[in-house]
Amino acid sequence: MNLKKPKFWNNKKPNIIAYILSPLAFLIQFIRSKKKIKSKKFKIKTICVGNIYIGGTGKTSLSIKLNELLIKKKIKSCFIKKFYKNQLDEQKLLQSKGKLFVSDDRIEAIKQAEKENYDIAILDDGLQDCSIEYDLSFVCFNNINWIGNGMTIPSGPLREKIENLRNYQHIFLNGNLENLDFLKKEVVKINPNITIHVGKYKPLNIKSFNQNDKYLVFSGIGNHNTFISMIKNYGLKVLKDLEFPDHYEYKSFDINKILYEAKKLNCKIITTEKDFFRLNNMYSNKILYIKTELQIVDEERFIKAII
Repeated sequence: MNLKKPKFWNNKKPNIIAYILSPLAFLIQFIRSKKKIKSKKFKIKTICVGNIYIGGTGKTSLSIKLNELLIKKKIKSCFIKKFYKNQLDEQKLLQSKGKLFVSDDRIEAIKQAEKENYDIAILDDGLQDCSIEYDLSFVCFNNINWIGNGMTIPSGPLREKIENLRNYQHIFLNGNLENLDFLKKEVVKINPNITIHVGKYKPLNIKSFNQNDKYLVFSGIGNHNTFISMIKNYGLKVLKDLEFPDHYEYKSFDINKILYEAKKLNCKIITTEKDFFRLNNMYSNKILYIKTELQIVDEERFIKAII
C-alpha cells in the first residue's frame, strides 16, 4: 500500500500535529542510535546513493548517471537494490540501464556482485543501513522539498536529524537549479567541509512533444513538483497535473479517470518513465512519457570524488 506523505511534513515550520508526534519521533531516533551493528567492509568498492529526506530526492537518477559515467571510464559497475515489493518500478528502470543485483539483504546482493567480479557496486538507497561500511556516500536532497518541516519521522519527512550531515562528506542537490544559494548556505552552516554537488534534470525526448499542444500531467513519484517545473521550463503547456503517492500502483479506475479528464480538457497526457513502467500495456498507446536524465553540473569534480 502506498500512502501520500502528510502535507504538514512539508510546511516550512512544524505545526501542532508535528509537535504531538515528536515524542514518538524522539523515541524512534533514540532506539536507532542505541543499535550496535558491526558494519561489514567489502573488497568491491561500495558507493551509497541515499537520502535523509524520505522519497523524491533523485537517488535512482543519480545512481543511473553514476553507472553511466563509470562505464565510460571502462569500470565494471553494477546496481544494488534491497527488494521491496512496492518498488518494482525502480528495479525495472535500473535493470534497463545496467546490471542489477536485488536481494532482501543488501549484503547478499553485494556478495553476488563480488562473485561476478564487478569493480564498483552502486547502492540505490541504504544510507541508514549500518551493516555496510561504504567506501563513499552521497546524501541526496530535492531542491524544492529540502528538509520539509525539519523534523524526523513521523513528525516530519527526515529519516535522521539534519544535523547528521556533519557525518557525511558529499551532498547532492537535485532539481532544476531552484533555491541553490539558500540551500548551499544552509548546508555549510551544518557542515562547512562537506562537498556540495548539483544536479539538473534534462528531458531527453522533449523534441517529440509539440509546444502548441496542451497537456495533462500525472505522476506517482516523490518529486512531482520538480517534474512539473521541468516540463514548464521547456515550454510545454500544462493545463492540469495530478499527483499520486510515490510508487503508486495504478488501477484501471485511476487511468480511466485520467483519460476522462484529458478528454474533457481536450489535451494529451504525459507521465514519467518510472510511472510508465507501472502502467498496463493496454494504456501505453494513450499515454506519453518523458525520459529524463540527471545532468551533473560539476561533473569533473564529481568523477574525481569517485575515482
